[in-house]
Amino acid sequence: MKLLSLNLGRPVAVDYTDQPLGVTGIDKRPVDGRVRVTAPGPKGTGASGLAGDAVCDLRHHGGDDQAVYAFAREDLDAWERELGRPLPNGSFGENLTTEELDVSGALIGERWRVGSELVLEVTSGRIPCRTFQGHLGERGWVRRFTHRGAPGAYLRVIEPGETRTGDPIEIVHRPGHDITVALQFRASTTERHLLPDLLAAGDALHPETAAAARRYMQMRPAGN
Repeated sequence: MKLLSLNLGRPVAVDYTDQPLGVTGIDKRPVDGRVRVTAPGPKGTGASGLAGDAVCDLRHHGGDDQAVYAFAREDLDAWERELGRPLPNGSFGENLTTEELDVSGALIGERWRVGSELVLEVTSGRIPCRTFQGHLGERGWVRRFTHRGAPGAYLRVIEPGETRTGDPIEIVHRPGHDITVALQFRASTTERHLLPDLLAAGDALHPETAAAARRYMQMRPAGN
């Protein structure tokens, strides 16, 4: 398992985002050299965890629980075959393009050591949005991406550090539950009856997802 590509974005003005200034940092490009990764601060004020990376819409992106986004090269390859077009590393707006790591099959709370210093913790899957669809230029992309159910993973920074393309990735902790990123994604999108199951992931679960699960339980009729 390794970091195949480390990708950063810069602010670009586009016509397909509802970000107030009309800019997005979704177009991530591979970079050489080492990059510092730290916890950026609370959502709404904190942006990307990677130095030099742009996160423009702080309403929905960035912050401590979405500090880093990872996507598997194997899943990009599958989309390449389906879409019939090349998808370079970073095409899905991911900071980390991984190799030989089942990103969407990772457990919520699973911890990865990337290189010698950086430790990250899996928090949730990525929910597709209008900006993602506009960036790819694929009709019905939000529906298609959701149907596939392999969203990649958001991660929080447990131990800050530097990393670079080619660094090994090691799973250093696997929690004792069975709540995967893929399950969390399905519960948050198409199978909301699964939301209560997500609470088994405990404090590692993204706070917004945990709150949604608790609201669902409060609204659900007794006995259902």
